Amino acid sequence: MVALHTRAPVPAFVGLAGIAVRDVTPAPGIRARNWGPADWDVSEGAHRAMTLTAVALAEERPDPGASEPFVLVTIDGTWWRRVDDEATLRATVLDATGLPVERLLVSLSHTHAGPVLCSGDADLAGGDRGVAYLHDLARAAADAAAEAIASLRPATLEWTTGRCGLASNREALLDGCAAGDAGTAAGAAAASTPPRPLVGFNPDAGTPRSPGADPADDTVVVGRLTARPTRAADPRPDGAAPAGEDVTLATIVNYACHPTTLAWQNRLVSPDYVGAMRDLVERETGAPVAFLQGASGELAPREQYTGDTAVADRHGTSLGHAVLAALAELPPPGTELELTHVVESGAPLAVWEPAPSAALPGTGTGTAARPDARTLAAVTEPVTLDLRDLPTWDELEAEWAGIDPRSREERLRRARNLRDGYVTGPTVQHPTWVWRVGEALLVAHPGEAYSRLQRTVRAHAGTRPVVVANLTNGPGFVYLPTREAYDVGAYQAWQSPLAPGSLERLERHACAVVDDVLTGTAAWPPGVGAPRPVAPPTRPVPEEDQ
Repeated sequence: MVALHTRAPVPAFVGLAGIAVRDVTPAPGIRARNWGPADWDVSEGAHRAMTLTAVALAEERPDPGASEPFVLVTIDGTWWRRVDDEATLRATVLDATGLPVERLLVSLSHTHAGPVLCSGDADLAGGDRGVAYLHDLARAAADAAAEAIASLRPATLEWTTGRCGLASNREALLDGCAAGDAGTAAGAAAASTPPRPLVGFNPDAGTPRSPGADPADDTVVVGRLTARPTRAADPRPDGAAPAGEDVTLATIVNYACHPTTLAWQNRLVSPDYVGAMRDLVERETGAPVAFLQGASGELAPREQYTGDTAVADRHGTSLGHAVLAALAELPPPGTELELTHVVESGAPLAVWEPAPSAALPGTGTGTAARPDARTLAAVTEPVTLDLRDLPTWDELEAEWAGIDPRSREERLRRARNLRDGYVTGPTVQHPTWVWRVGEALLVAHPGEAYSRLQRTVRAHAGTRPVVVANLTNGPGFVYLPTREAYDVGAYQAWQSPLAPGSLERLERHACAVVDDVLTGTAAWPPGVGAPRPVAPPTRPVPEEDQ
């Protein structure tokens, strides 16, 4: 039931924001071999520009010097193959900005067509240029973060959700029985062979034919960041939008889908589908795009593993239009719809019109006030995850003896990097970050979790917007699959050093940290349900540890 002057609030953060962008496209000749079947090692050029974007946010306080910024850095990058390389970049940014560790997130898009991010490959073709690139990337991230902080200005970040069908479940199972052998002895023998797990489009996901394989999550979370205009009579702060005008500062896009369109046939560095998406959205909005890779461990485009850059562009256009469609459904910046009056026609017509958002300073009073929209909070807390029984090097070499030498060497090198710095004992301390950005949440971790993580956290948070980011503040080469993926022997399961149940433990942990961050906040949407209790929640004990 509604009453006159009921509002349809838009979840928001109202405070200060700054943006900085760097072009981080490497020169030709850098090591970019990310696929075992590739018969080449170094790039020959670039498909589209590779970009680093820094977004700084801070609470708006009477004393501008008291603002404590949060910084999000998004990079068109592959994945960190060594823990030390990621730690070096993040330390460079922290040193340049003076930020505490909980208020910095560095997130990779996970393109598989970018330069190799590994100082340990210096002895390989193009590896020396890769080492120099790591240094340049760290400096670019630090400079962009500092510039974003220096450009903080009054702004509003408003969230909405769209849908995109680009991602599909990529846990295919290959039937061992060829159609031509049906009814024969050979066919009967093949039928008794377990299906072979493949990494590719699974048209049976979400049906009984593929038990345990979830349908793709098509959620696109979009943030519109705009400079807040001042009234004509007010002095205009440096960088603030002119009176009556809204200036888009950036668009934040969160979507879960592996950028694996371009593969071993392609010799150009590329942001994959993210590039075309960004170019389209930036052209329409006139502002930079910060892309956050979602929980996409088992998600990828249907059509992938190609050298045709037009396919990657087509994928990006699909996502870009989904982003623009979601933005088009938002009311004007700084407003929300209000049921203002009823018009008597052939039917009584409820007229909803844009009104100044109650999240803005000075507009909300009493129960309509939304102070949570003007606050930031951050928690970083690791979760303890168990390791599975890891094979020895001799066992790995024997297991992969039958594949071509270049692919085998690629697998072995990745396995060595995987255990250098991340696997340091019988268990792993897997870091987790949760930010409360006004009325929205951002949950981030360094691994490659399956999309069930974001479904679980979003269901736990109710209608509050939740951004979930893989490959953030850590190596990013560790999968967290579902138990069902271990059962069928999926690549993501046998590649991961983590034991079954790790994803489920991370889910419980993330939800508990979300509860911590939301302690004392109002319910969302405003006026619905009771506020959360002030007392912090008790950490649940994992079932397997009870």
